[in-house]
Amino acid sequence: MTDRRKVLEQFEKQKDFMKDRVQSGIESYRKGNAGITVKDRDGNPVSNVKIRVTQKNHEFKFGANLFMLDELETDEKNRIYKQRFADVFNMATLPFYWDATEPERGKTRYEKDSEKLYRRPPIDLCLEFCEQNNIEPREHALAYEHFFPDWLKEATVFEAKAQVQKRFSQIAERYRDRIPTIEVTNEMEWDEGKTVLYNQPDYIEWCFKTAETYFPANQLVVNEWTGLPWGDRCRTSDKYYSYIEANLLKGARIDAIGMQFHMFYSKEEEYRQTRPYYDPGKLYAHMDLYSNFAKPLQVTEVTIPAYSNDPEDEAIQAELIEYLYSVWFSHPNMEQIIYWNLVDGYAAFAKQGDMTQGENYYYGGLLRFDMTPKPAYYTIKNLIEKKWHTEETIITDESGTAGFRGFYGMYELELTVDKKVIRKEICLRKNGNNQFEISC
Repeated sequence: MTDRRKVLEQFEKQKDFMKDRVQSGIESYRKGNAGITVKDRDGNPVSNVKIRVTQKNHEFKFGANLFMLDELETDEKNRIYKQRFADVFNMATLPFYWDATEPERGKTRYEKDSEKLYRRPPIDLCLEFCEQNNIEPREHALAYEHFFPDWLKEATVFEAKAQVQKRFSQIAERYRDRIPTIEVTNEMEWDEGKTVLYNQPDYIEWCFKTAETYFPANQLVVNEWTGLPWGDRCRTSDKYYSYIEANLLKGARIDAIGMQFHMFYSKEEEYRQTRPYYDPGKLYAHMDLYSNFAKPLQVTEVTIPAYSNDPEDEAIQAELIEYLYSVWFSHPNMEQIIYWNLVDGYAAFAKQGDMTQGENYYYGGLLRFDMTPKPAYYTIKNLIEKKWHTEETIITDESGTAGFRGFYGMYELELTVDKKVIRKEICLRKNGNNQFEISC
């Protein structure tokens, strides 16, 4: 084992534990039974119908941020970015940073042809891409203090709240029917905020109660930086746990809990700093803790650096991602995993393509800077499309029924009846009836 491979030690030491919990968790919580009954036009059961069952998509959401949509240097890079994104992901995080959507007071940047800003493609452009590729958009974030616009800095509490309400209202009017997941607050535990609102004791409560007014039918999410959900003591007195509990008790409608997972550490510090995070037992313990709220969990932002394009570094990144995704996917309360930057060299902390800003940022993508896929990209793709994928052939019995067990998601059925081929789509849902009747 090289020094770098030591970061995998807890996953390897706990392989038996992982095997049991991952396999049983995926089988129990990510798969369900479907029943199919085939009848003729008179309502009579049809036996001996061959049905080819092919999964087309997952109910579980696998995504990445879409911050470099049409932002790369060449048309060819932009084409590859869109192709690689759509080939794997069914969810995309959209950049609703206030300083980018309204950099000047009263002048918004939602429209597709808005002025370009680095890593901040216009929301309408992002939505067009999502809707063309059957990708569910995710909003990030209504109230993210550190990206509030400079023109709000000197506002009073009354003025700032009025502007926040106006922003919520505008976003709701434009997008609430097109974006199911709304991240209301993000990273509210920094030392300083950008406005007077940040030190208000009821700030988080007020944000959620205000959001509920404008987004009554959307999922409202709280989100925090990596150390709070994963690096604390794993007790009900942990800071993030306590503030979620306090705001729920105050009547805030928090529907889901976001848990970032950025490994923003230098290569020299990687082993020491990642011990709390690259430990499957501890990962499950933290997810179990936050499951006390009986809310869905979401891994909202993932960065696992490779540190270089060296084959071993890239292989370790891929192994870590497979371990982590397997742990998260197997937990009953988890419903989304969002990788952060798809491509090396375009992170928030680096200038475009500038490796000098830090290897942990530059090499944190799933594609190299030249747009070629890393092993990590194929790892995620293979998990979703092969390992966690259902495809089989079933035949109806004398009562016209047949069944299968598969991963929750959308399926195409190809029925062969007297040499005639009929195609239908069904959706196997975690909380659905999952009994389907097909007429032929």
